[in-house]
Amino acid sequence: MAEGTRHGGRRHKRRRGQRGDEGGSVLRRFPFSGLSKSLIPYQGDGLVWVCAAATSVVLLLYLLLLGVITTRGLSALWVKPVVAVSLIDGRSVLGHIEGKTGGDGRWRIFRGNREVYGHEFSWIDPEAVTAVTFPEEVTVFERVEYGRAVGYLRGMMLSGSGEVVRLDLEQFAARHQRLLTEEAEALRLLGLKMAKINLRLEDLRLKRLKAMGRGRDTLASNQEEEERMRQTYLELDRKHVQLLSEMRQKTAVIETMEGTRLEVPMSDILRFYQPNQMNVFEKMGFYLVRFWALISENPRESNTEGGLFPVIFGTLLLVLLMSVFCVPFGVVAAIYLHEYAGEGWVLNTVRLAVHNLASIPGIVYGIFGLGFFVYGLGGWIDRAFFPERLPIPTFGTGGVLWAGLTMALLTLPVVIVSTEEGLRSVPRFVKDGSLALGATKLQTLRRVTLPMAMPGIMTGFILAITRAAGEVAPIMIVGVVKMAPMLPIDDVFPFFHFERKFMHLGFHIYDAAFQSPNVEAALPLAYVTTTLLLLLVLSMSLVAMYFRAKLRERFTEYVF
Repeated sequence: MAEGTRHGGRRHKRRRGQRGDEGGSVLRRFPFSGLSKSLIPYQGDGLVWVCAAATSVVLLLYLLLLGVITTRGLSALWVKPVVAVSLIDGRSVLGHIEGKTGGDGRWRIFRGNREVYGHEFSWIDPEAVTAVTFPEEVTVFERVEYGRAVGYLRGMMLSGSGEVVRLDLEQFAARHQRLLTEEAEALRLLGLKMAKINLRLEDLRLKRLKAMGRGRDTLASNQEEEERMRQTYLELDRKHVQLLSEMRQKTAVIETMEGTRLEVPMSDILRFYQPNQMNVFEKMGFYLVRFWALISENPRESNTEGGLFPVIFGTLLLVLLMSVFCVPFGVVAAIYLHEYAGEGWVLNTVRLAVHNLASIPGIVYGIFGLGFFVYGLGGWIDRAFFPERLPIPTFGTGGVLWAGLTMALLTLPVVIVSTEEGLRSVPRFVKDGSLALGATKLQTLRRVTLPMAMPGIMTGFILAITRAAGEVAPIMIVGVVKMAPMLPIDDVFPFFHFERKFMHLGFHIYDAAFQSPNVEAALPLAYVTTTLLLLLVLSMSLVAMYFRAKLRERFTEYVF
């Protein structure tokens, strides 16, 4: 026993000596051993510093990416001053300085007036500039067509008489506001009436074709109603053309820097302002006006200008449909795999397949959705329920319903995996306690397991939202379009039109940045759309994370 004690003591001393040697080697390798342990958790462990540095670099890159996108996106709506640049050769250029080129440092100036110059940008060598001034009377007009006009307001011309009525900015604003509130509103109401009559005519035409397909004659009352609707439509169309012609005869007279006279119809002018006379508070107010127009108006000029309301609406609707289809099926599948399926090679194969499905590119899901949903299921629905509309497809073409189902398939593996992880996190003794108290397995699942697994389910929901909002390749095949004339949800019965095409923020970014006929003019809108997409995904994720944190706090007391 004494010998064992001696050997044990020698072993204890040897271990202490080894630790002392190791500690000494640490001190020799790491000279800053006097620093706080809170700053240096593992002195001498260089791998920790490498990992911390890599994490810092990744975070900085993410912050840089977000900073560049949000800065350019938010600044695109800010009112910029208009400068008059005088050159050595005697020419003058009027416009916004948008930036400098990376190579020779030339100024990139937005001049506007596309119908006058043929292009909207000019590049100027700074060495050729003799003077830069900020004229206070210059006015910027935002128009429905041809982009912005930059020049001096000279007055207003009525009814094509050729006589220009001199007006100051306040008088012009009063005339323009009256035109928008009276004549433009009357034009809008006429358009709504014509749209409803057109829909009714289409409905009557389909009823007639359906009756002919069944070998029956159409009712005389339907024919009379169709003829009456046609006459009403033609009468409204004549009024519409006449009112539009009268509105376009009232034009604003604008003079460019070179003295060119530009006549812009008053009905085409959306907003106008004199940026060099605006203070910071006026610019902030106009910024809010532009932001509201951005989220409430429709796109214009081939998606290079205008608002993003149908784009935002389509993105939210797609995410909603994806969530409705994906989350319930994903949760049910995960519950079966974890709670009911027997262990074995079949279950392992299924789990491996689910994990592999999560890594398949989105374009593959798009092709599957096109073949199975659009051509297969959609074609069968058309032949069974809408034969009178053929060969024009109703559900046999891309639409928001098929896009939602395709995105649900794409995000389903993510939800299944996250839900299974949440179910595994539930302590075994909690479920055993519920069963011991007399609860059935279904009651335990509903009252104990699922509530405690909700944080994991919400994690899968967050991941599904972020992927569905950012994926573009699959929806390009199964329903998204550059311009959707009608929303999938409106006030026309049956109110939900899931066969219609839709617009998406991700596709709008691609279209504005790469497919626009005027890429440089559309680039600010692409940054704005990217910023909105980031804010949309971030807001939806934060809401889901908030509920996940609340649920986690609720059941933390059960975990030891």
